[in-house]
Amino acid sequence: MEKTIFEQLGGTYTRQGDYLLPNVKLSEQEHRDIGVWGNRRRQFLKQHHRIKYYNMLTKCTLYPHLADVEQQANALFLRLVDEIAEKEGITEQLKATNMTAWVKKMNSIRARVNEIIRRELIEH
Repeated sequence: MEKTIFEQLGGTYTRQGDYLLPNVKLSEQEHRDIGVWGNRRRQFLKQHHRIKYYNMLTKCTLYPHLADVEQQANALFLRLVDEIAEKEGITEQLKATNMTAWVKKMNSIRARVNEIIRRELIEH
């Protein structure tokens, strides 16, 4: 019996019942945390760009991509919250004098920044 191309390249098989399954293993990847933004990006790709999602998964580029999105989103979130709070005059003075108003304004800013990140990084 002639060897397959897989066998010619050094590949081996394992018999599982009536089937010969190739012995393949994904390459090792460095571990990076994928938080809420990375998971949102993964869900978006899986639901709306299924082919791209599976191509990235099989090429071992999905998790590095998700980790990069997570890192970018966190940096953008912190920067935008600080910039908008400064622009709108939300200070530590307001926090000390009127905690309720400060919390309300900061929650509004965070919600707007979440929407910006969703639109610019997660669903692009």
